[in-house]
Amino acid sequence: MRAIFGLVLIVGIVLAGGAVMMAKNYISAYQVELQRERQARAAVVPTVDVFVAARALRYGEILERDDVRKVRWPQDAIPKGAFTDIAKLFPPEVTENRVVLRAMEQDEAVLTQKVTKPGEDAGLTSQLARGMRAFAIRVDVASGVSGFLRPGDRVDVYWTGSVNGAIEGIRGDVTRLIEANVALIAVDQTASGDLDGATIARTVTVAARPEQVAALAQAQSTGRLSLSLVGARDDTIASAIEVNQRSLLGLGAIEAAPQQIEEKVCTIRTRRGAEVVDIPIPCTN
Repeated sequence: MRAIFGLVLIVGIVLAGGAVMMAKNYISAYQVELQRERQARAAVVPTVDVFVAARALRYGEILERDDVRKVRWPQDAIPKGAFTDIAKLFPPEVTENRVVLRAMEQDEAVLTQKVTKPGEDAGLTSQLARGMRAFAIRVDVASGVSGFLRPGDRVDVYWTGSVNGAIEGIRGDVTRLIEANVALIAVDQTASGDLDGATIARTVTVAARPEQVAALAQAQSTGRLSLSLVGARDDTIASAIEVNQRSLLGLGAIEAAPQQIEEKVCTIRTRRGAEVVDIPIPCTN
């Protein structure tokens, strides 16, 4: 009987020890998971509702409510011009719709610079900043960078023309950079950047200040304009550039012939009877 009691006691002690170990492991695992959850909560980034395109949108499309949807966006990474309120994107007191100005892919944030104001046309006037004017430049396959120009690109404008008699020491044609980093807003009749392949344009329209427009108009009427495409990430500012035929061939500037200094002669005039005579004398000054 004592043997049975001892055996039961031993089994009870073993079971109790196992239960204690299991409870200890459970508590440890619970504490680890609790700590992990607290760390995860601390790492959560605060978000804000931002409206994005529910489908791919192209230039000229009317923006409807079904074309946008609301997503959570990191608060410290909201793009400038994003819409966070549906009432600002679609004002309830306005019945006119917005029009897409720039192509947007699905889930891309809808920005103020990519859509017009309610009821505003998607023409060139909506793409001109304050103080800017639209000016058309005639181009061909050579001057238009082989048709690889797109609205939104930036170009340098070069003028080539004759300056015979206009500038001393320079004869023949001259090529000069007259405007740098000018923004293109349209190619022919297209103001959208969604062009497939190269397009040989006959005109491109640029956004320029009034004084730039005057310079471009004068240059276009007196010579030929050529465009040079500026890289998308190029933030350099081109300096004054001018090339004429002599500098192109490395001949240097034309040196003017030295002027011969005439020797000054001083005389004194005297009268001898009825005859007037000039007599040379040394010059004193």
